[in-house]
Amino acid sequence: MATFITELMSSIFTPGPTPTLLVATNATFASLQIVLALLLAATRSIHFVILSILCGGLWWAINWFASELRASGATIVRAKGSPGEDVQLEEGGDSGDDTEREGPTPPSVRQDDIRLASDLVETLRQRRSSGDGAGDVSTEDEWERIGIAGL
Repeated sequence: MATFITELMSSIFTPGPTPTLLVATNATFASLQIVLALLLAATRSIHFVILSILCGGLWWAINWFASELRASGATIVRAKGSPGEDVQLEEGGDSGDDTEREGPTPPSVRQDDIRLASDLVETLRQRRSSGDGAGDVSTEDEWERIGIAGL
């Protein structure tokens, strides 16, 4: 039992559904179903029937998801051929770019964007230096000043 608890604690930090985690999950859902059945027998309340159906659906969904993950993992291993090979998942050839990049690729910046950003920064600086900014200029005055009032 101690090894099971140790394996369960280490499987929490392991990606994917480990066998120990699935056994614990199935045991927990089975005991919950037993408790719900006992409560149904004791109270004859329809609420426990509904809770039991919801519990059974969630139990099935978790096991289905774990089996799908296992099946997709087996498909990837079959596609690799051996554990050391890389998998080419996309149809297309080599792009010629062997540089590895981490994170998203930065978008290209146009000169218009830089000019707009610098104009915005300058406008904000002027507003900040013109006073405390509390009610100096109304929103309508701002729209009229930039020529969008009639739109």
